[in-house]
Amino acid sequence: MRPRGRQDSNTGTTTSKRPWLPVPFEQWPAEARLLLGMIALWSLIGLAILGSASWWVAAREMGDATYYLKRQAIWMLASWGLLYAGVSINLRRWLRLAGPALLVGTVLVALTLVIGSTVNGASRWLVIGPIQIQPTELIKPFLVLQGAALFSHWGRISSDQKVIWLGVFAVTLGLILKQPNLSTASLCGILLWLTALASGLPLWAMLGTAGAGLAVAIGSISINEYQRIRVTSFLDPWKDAQGDGYQLVQSLLAIGSGGLWGEGFGLSTQKLQYLPIQSTDFIFAVFAEEFGYVGSLLLLVFLLLFGFVGLRVALSCRSNQQRLVAIGCTTLLVGQSILNIAVASGAMPTTGLPLPMISYGGNSLLSSLLTAGLLLRCSLEGAGLEPGKPRRNRRLQARQETMPIG
Repeated sequence: MRPRGRQDSNTGTTTSKRPWLPVPFEQWPAEARLLLGMIALWSLIGLAILGSASWWVAAREMGDATYYLKRQAIWMLASWGLLYAGVSINLRRWLRLAGPALLVGTVLVALTLVIGSTVNGASRWLVIGPIQIQPTELIKPFLVLQGAALFSHWGRISSDQKVIWLGVFAVTLGLILKQPNLSTASLCGILLWLTALASGLPLWAMLGTAGAGLAVAIGSISINEYQRIRVTSFLDPWKDAQGDGYQLVQSLLAIGSGGLWGEGFGLSTQKLQYLPIQSTDFIFAVFAEEFGYVGSLLLLVFLLLFGFVGLRVALSCRSNQQRLVAIGCTTLLVGQSILNIAVASGAMPTTGLPLPMISYGGNSLLSSLLTAGLLLRCSLEGAGLEPGKPRRNRRLQARQETMPIG
């Protein structure tokens, strides 16, 4: 059998013949290998589901049934490049970058309120030529990183730093809420809250923060009529099935039409002209109609397994910072997926959260796959692997350490 690399007899290290890998793949821990395979599967299934959900609208509106699929494939390639960067770059560098990146992202969120493109009453996009930038999606991984950087050293940093960064978080969430985008603001707030809880902050402070966040959410719903309508229509969507409850009613009809085994791939009828936003916020309804109860259950099991492996990575991390980053990345990918499914199935009020790596949108893809890359990076560093510093042969190292000197 041809060897995969060359081993140094003096140090016991292995030089990979695949320099494009930051760490030789054969040295990756089992959790990292499994995660990479699951991310690749998630991405490929996402493209297939999007192709099925979008072809009819693309053919009618764009004159090309594969219009959205081809654009998503291009974004997918760019996003996998970002995943590679997440795996390749040392986590300490990402943590140093998180603060400035979050500040830039907050400025971009503020710009959406001034010069942003408004769609359905919400200003969430900045248009630069042919590209639409959604800052609220792009800042999510940096919010995880900065939250981990802050809360992991909470007991050792000055009060001024605490106040400054808590203020930055509050301003960022407030600007997102102003767009208005209650769903993303809530998700980001929950991410920071769970990161702080995992770091061991006092329970009384966590309960107080949760109460304050709930009060802000209730206040936002009371002030913004469209949010209030969404909550009331969620409680009884059939009351106004042709009006405010139309989206949820059509989503429930699609899910119910799938039955046990589904209508079959590509055979959804609700996506043709009934289900709105079928390629983004309500793409799960198309999936459920085509793959049925069994397919939906398998998707939930997949998310459960991904979350389990992500938490295994967190437990294997050597530092508190790494652990909090792994918890945040896992929570972002799995939690946002669960929230999207809950909305489509009527378990939560209608919100604008995409299904990671499945819903159409380049910004969401970039954010999700960078988050996945950071999670893989945590796994590699937890196993003691660094680019350019391959893991030593442990048996040879132990033998050398026990050899007598002289």
